[in-house]
Amino acid sequence: MREDSTGSALARLDRELAARVDGLAFSPPVAYVYDPLDYAREPHEDYLRRWARRGVDAVLLGMNPGPWGMAQTGVPFGEVHLVRDWLGVRGRVGKPPREHPKRPILGFDCPRSEVSGRRLWGWARDRFGAPEAFFRRFFVLNYCPLAFLEESGRNRTPDKLPASERDALFAACDEALRRAVAEIAPDWVIGVGGFAEGRARTALGDDGPRIGRILHPSPASPLANRGWAERAEAELAAYGLLEGVR
Repeated sequence: MREDSTGSALARLDRELAARVDGLAFSPPVAYVYDPLDYAREPHEDYLRRWARRGVDAVLLGMNPGPWGMAQTGVPFGEVHLVRDWLGVRGRVGKPPREHPKRPILGFDCPRSEVSGRRLWGWARDRFGAPEAFFRRFFVLNYCPLAFLEESGRNRTPDKLPASERDALFAACDEALRRAVAEIAPDWVIGVGGFAEGRARTALGDDGPRIGRILHPSPASPLANRGWAERAEAELAAYGLLEGVR
């Protein structure tokens, strides 16, 4: 395992972010809030310390944890099998203070596979082979660390929160993103989907790294279901981010 001081710095930033967002309140229809920066801190920080490095070509920025991905493993887009078997991430996963019975946190024992994570990390594995080759060029972060669930168990994305709740949350996440990008110093920040691109533009402005977007790998996207990897690869290539990659 290669431990990088960048990863340790990001771990400290995420502990501060977790403390800040855990003090926020959210109203119905949000009924449950999961913060894997707390209960899945061990694998989250293992991911950061193993793989974060300064001076990558691009940060791929997601929205927030999915219930079968980062909510289980602490890793952005963190589909269990790829996080464990390809990224080699380890660590104990606990429980959130309140757990929805339809969305239990089982950590690395979770039998469900998150489609978005399987697509993103599966592409990285198939394209680069070894994780070391991928992380020499890229790193993956999420903008918001919280997952929001309605009483029914339905996932509620941060952009659907009321403005008063969004504003406080986004202020914390914008600051965390600015500090993380300062630590990583990428040439690009690539939003995985329009929401992440928009938040990157708001938080980082015109004086930071260049900002772009690729298609989100969500199964709710008809385009993603018709060949996400091929489309995302073409978008990354258009930014010049796959030069020299065979």
